[in-house]
Amino acid sequence: MTNSHSADPRQLFTVLTAGALVLLVVHGLGRFIYTPLLPYLVADGQFSAADGAAVATWNYLGYLMGAMLAIRWHRIDQIRVMLPLFLAIHVVTTLVITQTDNLTVISASRWLNGVANGVVFVQAPALILEWLVLRNRASLSGLVYIGVGIGLLVSSGLVTGSATLLEGAERWWPAAVLSIPIAWWGAMQLRRLEVPVRQHDDSGQVVSNTPLLDRASIPLFLSYAGAGLGYILPMTFLPLLAKMTLPQGHGLLNGTWVIVALFTIPAPWLWNKLGALMGDLPALRLNFLIQLAGVLAAVVWPGAVGLVLCAALVGSTFLGTVLLTQRIGRALHPHQGPRLSAAMVALYGFTQMVGPWLTKQWLDGGGTLGSAFGIGVAALAFGLLFAFFVPRADLWRSRS
Repeated sequence: MTNSHSADPRQLFTVLTAGALVLLVVHGLGRFIYTPLLPYLVADGQFSAADGAAVATWNYLGYLMGAMLAIRWHRIDQIRVMLPLFLAIHVVTTLVITQTDNLTVISASRWLNGVANGVVFVQAPALILEWLVLRNRASLSGLVYIGVGIGLLVSSGLVTGSATLLEGAERWWPAAVLSIPIAWWGAMQLRRLEVPVRQHDDSGQVVSNTPLLDRASIPLFLSYAGAGLGYILPMTFLPLLAKMTLPQGHGLLNGTWVIVALFTIPAPWLWNKLGALMGDLPALRLNFLIQLAGVLAAVVWPGAVGLVLCAALVGSTFLGTVLLTQRIGRALHPHQGPRLSAAMVALYGFTQMVGPWLTKQWLDGGGTLGSAFGIGVAALAFGLLFAFFVPRADLWRSRS
């Protein structure tokens, strides 16, 4: 957008808005909209609840595969091509699903939509972070994740607002129609970002890739794995836990997801600010403590109090974990930014698939859903522990 390594407030706003909007599209209108849609699709007779769960699994698998593809396509010149392409794939797969009740086609579309989500969720923030680093504004990078929180509310509003007007496959039309202009505008803005195709060190030499795993990144990867497993349990099962533990007609039966959404929206700004004030690594450790307390609350107080605390504390932290970890990884290995980001999101995606599977094994073994949240507590404790083994970026690079 400019040949000099500087950016005025208008440029910063445009870039961050574009990033937030593309995440709103792929995560809010792609992934999260399926949660409020599912009960309506089952009630319409499009498929059963079990089939709906299988469709969700295909989407999760696609997300993991998309993040793995982003490891391969991590260079800036590749991102400039792949980012618009996969935004287009999101739009096309959403349009396809508006036209069919065939379970195989729906599953394939949701799988491919998940692939697009995984690629874009890695590449858009990674590209923006590289652009911001060149302008000494890396501390603003987390603001792009505001789009995820807003996407929660937008997707819920689209489903509720059109509930009596549409039926079956038609229920996907609002997401498809809204995705088209937003995806196009966001892609056009991000393609214009001027970031060097190949990175150079302080002496001007081209930097080549070094091993992705080392003494600095391994504990960060392990910490992030704990975060992925820990947060996915409440984000998947919190509304169901409310239904199982609260009396019929209780206001929180549909309220826990709204609480999560409302606390998610300001979370990127909050953790962005805390990271800038106290340092990203101390902020990440604090983030883990708060998130762990939230999941623990659902175990210790299996009623309204625990549900509210879990929704509020997890909603206000899980995106902070993402943005802080991505930034710490970039600081530890400046030349590995997009590649490291992709590997972390792939790991996060894998642990998100493991969480529901472990919960199923727990329930099949006679455990309760409330006690299954203890898996999330243990995972977050694991993540917090390894967060203390991650070295400070300045000290690590001074040794390299």
